[in-house]
Amino acid sequence: MFERRDLLKLALGSLAVQQVTRWDASSHTNAGARWAFGSEAFAQDAPQPPPVPAFALTDPVPFEPGFVTETARNLSKQPFKAPNSDLPESLRGLSFDQYVGIRNRPQANIWASENLGFSLVPLPRGFIFSTPMVINIVAQGHARRVVYDQSLYDFGKLSLSRNIGDIGFSGFGIQAAQGDEGFTDLAVFQGASFFRAMAHGQNPGAMARALSIKTADPRGEEFPAFRTVWIERPSLAVNALVIHAIIDSDSLTGAYRFTVRPGEATIIDTECTFFARTQVDHFGLATMSATHLLGSIDRRRSDDVRPNVAEIGGLQMLTGTGEWIWRPVANRDTLQISTFVDDKPRGFGFLQRERDFERYQDDDQHWEKRPSLWIEPIGDWSSGGMQLVEIPTETEANDNIITYWRPKQLLMPGSETSFAYRQFWCWTPPERPALAVTTGSYSGHGSSNKRRRFIVEFTGDNLADPQLQDIKPSLSITPGTITLIRTFRYKDFKVFRVLFEFDPGSETSSEMRLILESSGKPVSETWLYRWTS
Repeated sequence: MFERRDLLKLALGSLAVQQVTRWDASSHTNAGARWAFGSEAFAQDAPQPPPVPAFALTDPVPFEPGFVTETARNLSKQPFKAPNSDLPESLRGLSFDQYVGIRNRPQANIWASENLGFSLVPLPRGFIFSTPMVINIVAQGHARRVVYDQSLYDFGKLSLSRNIGDIGFSGFGIQAAQGDEGFTDLAVFQGASFFRAMAHGQNPGAMARALSIKTADPRGEEFPAFRTVWIERPSLAVNALVIHAIIDSDSLTGAYRFTVRPGEATIIDTECTFFARTQVDHFGLATMSATHLLGSIDRRRSDDVRPNVAEIGGLQMLTGTGEWIWRPVANRDTLQISTFVDDKPRGFGFLQRERDFERYQDDDQHWEKRPSLWIEPIGDWSSGGMQLVEIPTETEANDNIITYWRPKQLLMPGSETSFAYRQFWCWTPPERPALAVTTGSYSGHGSSNKRRRFIVEFTGDNLADPQLQDIKPSLSITPGTITLIRTFRYKDFKVFRVLFEFDPGSETSSEMRLILESSGKPVSETWLYRWTS
């Protein structure tokens, strides 16, 4: 039995497993050129190379971007109707292994041989990916739907009917040309409104959503889904891929425009407009999720040969007032929901700060290669709060840490509301504190059964400044009593460590806040944490 959040983990995993063989466009071109050389007689008599298989497209229809917005607007005025998710019997109830055993034939991927810098990988339906997504290709002001073709997939040991018809797709992957490497995986859109990307050289990690509704809400979560996408034919000179999409759910519809740019970081600009069917009082923008099974601050689940098992170490926030905040995440014993109230946030994201293999010791998963995901709001996001959800898990297969910006405003029936933001899927975010940052958070038992001991390590060039002689920690714990605090400064290593113990008394949770100061001014980011018994 797969839970809904299992969907988060499996979406790009299916693409990564399928794309074992890379299609090199240059090898196809060279092969064709070889047939053209030689005598005229040989050229006429020699057998010709077989045509490259390709997905068929329907007849063109006029398209312009305003059509997507108007379609979403009109759709919102109609009662929600769930798409038909029926599948042929041979594709129902597939196991994970059976599903990932279905392989795309790389030479058939869209634009694979056209030297456009990108290749599209239409993904098959099956397993938990039963909901269809309509994929259209846009060129010269016209859109053409991609037609499913059973012959363009290798189904391995699965026994399928000779012709199961045009059953559509579950999503699509995006590959980018990387010189001599050919095409490498860049992003995937598959399952509800989930998508994820990565920078060159990274492994799949954190997952994004176009929109979340009532996440961790007692009323039950609602999952908007991509219904239709229109993907513009790219230009090699521009090196960007534009995707238009419509999402749909019980409460609303949405018109989206994603602009994907590969590079040192993979950047996805997101523009969206929501059309509410009903009142929506709990929705999340720039929602992201990731796995955190085991870390240095939650060692109670320590029966694992690996010291850390996590795609991310914590949540970074840059508030509207310019304060940098670091909140380590943890695999909790009970569901924990935290809200960080803010006005006009300037940035936030899940970061993987630790890039040393020795900290993970995992030759298969390579957690140190997972992307950080940083969000920069565009325009005025007004008042609201960062919502952080930490879900207990016993397996690394679940994305158990979720965060999103929850606007204070409501979406009223018939309203139209727009937002925009930029995503950086990266090794290091483009904007980071000029202050010392947290490079380690550790916890364990203290000097008595009730007491807990913590060590927080800050690292930064400014900590080696000889003029900063009076660095002091400012620590508050509510509720609870601080029973011990010590500091250790290592100028040569630009490191400052704070060790403290606290006694929670009879309380089962405490909120902690720690910052390094000099002459009353901050010299580090603010470290926040919630201790729970």
